[in-house]
Amino acid sequence: MTTQHHTPNVRRTSKRLSWLLRHGAGESGLKMTEAGWASLDDVRAALRCSRETIQAAVEHNNKSRFQVRDGLIRASQGHSREGMPVTREALEASWTRYVGDGLVWHGTHVDAVEGIARDGIHSGGRTHVHLAAALDSRVGKRANVHVMLGADPASMRARGVELFESPNGVVLARRVPAECLVSLRAMTRRAREEEARLRALLGLREERPRS
Repeated sequence: MTTQHHTPNVRRTSKRLSWLLRHGAGESGLKMTEAGWASLDDVRAALRCSRETIQAAVEHNNKSRFQVRDGLIRASQGHSREGMPVTREALEASWTRYVGDGLVWHGTHVDAVEGIARDGIHSGGRTHVHLAAALDSRVGKRANVHVMLGADPASMRARGVELFESPNGVVLARRVPAECLVSLRAMTRRAREEEARLRALLGLREERPRS
């Protein structure tokens, strides 16, 4: 392994690449399919960097956020809904159907739990809600969250919500109904101090023994 893969230039390229492929294609005029694929040459021109630098950014991204094949590149998931050529339908067709039945987890903040208890988890400006297949997963969840909320896939499917899995292991759904949230794990001191209140908001009286 060469040291150039860890240079600030490669790290900057990784951030710029993520922005371009997930949020900025429309603004930048980058041609992209509805499933998020763009030409490597077009991306290189948009970022004004070499193919080698892009390849290094792809290879050393710690969450495998990018896919490359046949001269094309895309972000595995995390696309904005507005200003991007992607569609939910095309993205879902390019992913695999998630068939696991263990809880899937969404990280959030204490202040968001009241709204989630009322309205469920929505994707906001993204195409899908990001979920992790395990509490210790390195993909599908944000770092430094206050609480992890566990959703029951069977309950989601029963309510017509399909789950998908991107190539880097992130579990995705268009929404998570509040009724499907069956577990809460406090991850910070503040969350532990308010855990009883948060559980009450979600109607959780005791922890289910599944993970």
